[in-house]
Amino acid sequence: MSTKSMFAVCIFADKEMLVTPRKIYQVLADKSAERSNYILVIDDEGEDYLYPKKYFVLVPVSKDIENALLLAA
Repeated sequence: MSTKSMFAVCIFADKEMLVTPRKIYQVLADKSAERSNYILVIDDEGEDYLYPKKYFVLVPVSKDIENALLLAA
């Protein structure tokens, strides 16, 4: 069974954060983070890190775009 990847666009980041506004990030499922209004993303250093969910907008993508984004990572 194939799991669909999730992606989000960063809409806010300050200097200390390792994410960039207007950039697309892969989102990892994390139920605990979701309950606390956080989102787990693969940041600019390739590490998974929790950020406030309000700093991102989830974006639905087609399977072709999903594959392209995963290959580009």
